[in-house]
Amino acid sequence: MLPELTLSLQFSSVAKPDPHRAALPRHRVRKWIRHALQTDAEITVRIVDAEEGQALNREYRKKDYATNVLTFDYTQEPVVTADLVLCAPVVAKEAKEQKKTLEAHYAHLIVHGILHAQGWDHELEEDAQVMELRETEIMARLGFKNPY
Repeated sequence: MLPELTLSLQFSSVAKPDPHRAALPRHRVRKWIRHALQTDAEITVRIVDAEEGQALNREYRKKDYATNVLTFDYTQEPVVTADLVLCAPVVAKEAKEQKKTLEAHYAHLIVHGILHAQGWDHELEEDAQVMELRETEIMARLGFKNPY
């Protein structure tokens, strides 16, 4: 049985939002998150433009560029609570460069962010290998190719 999920899916003022909205129907986002969860959760997924993505990355990670996904994890027990912030133009650019659909790339980044929200990390090479294997397994269960 999959964990319970309370989901808030938000779109900020993204230029040309239609492809992003089409790639992120609420029922699919819920499915992707629930497959990556090990416990019940309250998750906000926010799709932002480059300006907001860069500002958040600069403020919270001290890195002055927009990145694909930021995970703000607040609690892991008894319920996972977290915000995932995905930068639409970065995700679109990466999907094109990696020859993936926008949907597949969003699915992977959401799975990746949800694992971070539960304490998974990839700072050390050994941890990165374990996390990548877990992501690949989840993506396969969801019907996606190996994201790496």
